[in-house]
Amino acid sequence: MKHYSVLLEEAIRGLNVKEDGIYVDGTLGYAGHSKCILKLLKTGHLYAFDKDMEALNYSQQELSQIGNHFTLFHSDFLHMKKILEENHVEKVDGILFDLGVSSPQIDEEERGFSFMQDGPLDMRMDKSQNFNAQNVVNDYTQEDLQELFYTYGEEKRSKEIANAIVKIRNEKKIRTTMELVKAIEKAVGAKYFYSHHPERQIFQAIRIEVNNELNVLEQVLPDAISLLKKNGRLCVITFHSLEDRIVKRIFKKYSEVDALVKGMPVIPTEYIPPIQLVNPKPILPSSLEIEKNPRSKSAKLRIIEKVIE
Repeated sequence: MKHYSVLLEEAIRGLNVKEDGIYVDGTLGYAGHSKCILKLLKTGHLYAFDKDMEALNYSQQELSQIGNHFTLFHSDFLHMKKILEENHVEKVDGILFDLGVSSPQIDEEERGFSFMQDGPLDMRMDKSQNFNAQNVVNDYTQEDLQELFYTYGEEKRSKEIANAIVKIRNEKKIRTTMELVKAIEKAVGAKYFYSHHPERQIFQAIRIEVNNELNVLEQVLPDAISLLKKNGRLCVITFHSLEDRIVKRIFKKYSEVDALVKGMPVIPTEYIPPIQLVNPKPILPSSLEIEKNPRSKSAKLRIIEKVIE
């Protein structure tokens, strides 16, 4: 199975893996990052989470060839802290989130993530959930679609696209990816469609909505920070500006000194922020990586370290 893990070396280096450490891969996918972590562990343990059962089954086989000191959970990483506590894990040495959609998910037509292949409108990371992309496209009001496309897709022609979708679905439900792509092209015209590719933004917006991606990210980052031991690391790889803004804002909030004591020669212990930024600016993929895997072009890696447990 062809899958490229984006910013692989940079993320593993950022985790600063110790051979006896406890590590969490919150977005296991097809185990690209997890395999590298597991190879570096001797007496440590890896815990990994994914909503996609296909990815879990594949990764189970891949990781078993390296060692047995790992545990996989079929779960959204939103529940990571609770599940780890249930398994008597209270603190960890490192956590990784790779927020991208994996290549196999994009490339499988039946998953409905791709605007370049015809397949059912689906876009569920967890195929056991009922809510999918068809529900969004066919059931949301025109106003809700417009807001969704503008907020999560940052698409300036959101109003026309939402309007066109509602007109088309009034005649016949939109059930496939190509039907949606054609509706988008009809709404904006060929010139704008082929120069701006709004289908990318619209598919992104629907995928985020179906999988509740941004709300989950907002909730899980404070949990991840609280799980880290002193000197533990958290690495987050994002793929679009909405995700990156959330990560940047939360990392800033937890790493900034309180205004009450900022500038004091000695900061009282109770005011020392719990984390520090390892890389003030995000790490970007090299030109060589982008050449090998064009999907890595928009990736950004941010890393923090726990200062006070």
